[in-house]
Amino acid sequence: MNERKLSRRALIAGAGSAALAAPALAKVAQSGMIDLALPGGPSLRPTAPAFPGKGEMIVQRIRPPLLEAPMDAFREGVITPNDRMFVRWNWDMPTVVKAGEHRVAVGGAVKQAVSLTLDEIAAAGEHVSVVAINQCAGNGRGLSEPRVTGTQWGNGAMGCAKWTGVRLKDVLAKAGGTAPWAKRVRFAGLDVPLTDGAPQFIKSIPIDIALRDDVLVAWAMNDEPLPLLHGFPLRIVVPGWFSTYWVKMLATIEVLSGADDSYYVAKSYRIPAQPITPGDKDFPTVEITTMPPRAFITSHATGDVVALGQPLVLEGIAFGGDCALDRVDLVGAGGDGSWAIPCQLGPDEHGPHAFRRWRVEIPQVSGDLEEIGVRARNVNGVVQPDKLAWNPSGYARNVIERITLRAR
Repeated sequence: MNERKLSRRALIAGAGSAALAAPALAKVAQSGMIDLALPGGPSLRPTAPAFPGKGEMIVQRIRPPLLEAPMDAFREGVITPNDRMFVRWNWDMPTVVKAGEHRVAVGGAVKQAVSLTLDEIAAAGEHVSVVAINQCAGNGRGLSEPRVTGTQWGNGAMGCAKWTGVRLKDVLAKAGGTAPWAKRVRFAGLDVPLTDGAPQFIKSIPIDIALRDDVLVAWAMNDEPLPLLHGFPLRIVVPGWFSTYWVKMLATIEVLSGADDSYYVAKSYRIPAQPITPGDKDFPTVEITTMPPRAFITSHATGDVVALGQPLVLEGIAFGGDCALDRVDLVGAGGDGSWAIPCQLGPDEHGPHAFRRWRVEIPQVSGDLEEIGVRARNVNGVVQPDKLAWNPSGYARNVIERITLRAR
């Protein structure tokens, strides 16, 4: 058998279909609780060890599933295991997908519309792997002050994985390529709205992004077939962009000749074009696209007790957003620049769109460490701000995240 056939077998997990066991979903609220320490509202959430293929996760919603990774999932390494990757669906996902019957329709401003099997997708071009962070646009929304509407995520609606598939541009080539006047490429999956008249979840990216070498139609996640919760059998991967564009259970690729007026591009997943204050109305908005840099302390949580008079090692993860990470600094309270300690970055093993580990040692703890945080800067010079750029949807949060440690 040739290599592509073997890859196709991996793609369909050797079984021809994937299914999500419905009885398991009823058990998710029967285990423990976790406190996300959210300001301005209830913070307790149930954990969900019973979700198929998942370890302990934070249940934000059961249907459609919204699962958040506890921050201890990020304490070691840079690759997020499949069983700890967050889950976000806007609408109902199918609980059974038959890979042998699945087709991806490619149309719009292409030479010849086609309907492709998984075999044909797998044979479309070179098999490529990229390591990239998948982060919900609303990650950290629950920490917004004043409180905003939407899923009250802590900071665990993110993860970093190795994604394998073929380049989107090679799939488009199966339809003869895009027209010279093509402007955007739009995607739809198999998920369906829960209520009549609600908009289908469809998203699009500019043509120049779609034709990048690292934008994939992916069938594997960390060298395993995509789990159903993460979009089996195919999903879009757009490194450096928020996960709202990473459409799951891919069913349709449409090349557009003009702007995209669909709801989730033209009206939703947008932020103010200029800074605003709570209560402002009728302000212009822009589409959310790329991620900004972020950094997190993962070795300790706020309220932890550390040894007075002893050295202290802090560790965590950081990323540059839409480009590589440049540096991370440990900073004090207030953002007044009174002190900052450069952190040591771990090896850059997985490229510009992956997590990087960082580490810093404080020689001697002399007292409580109030509101300390870590500040990331990327290679384009973009630095995490000390003050929250508030918006009414809590999107694209990248303020410095802070904790307080007590010395005893």
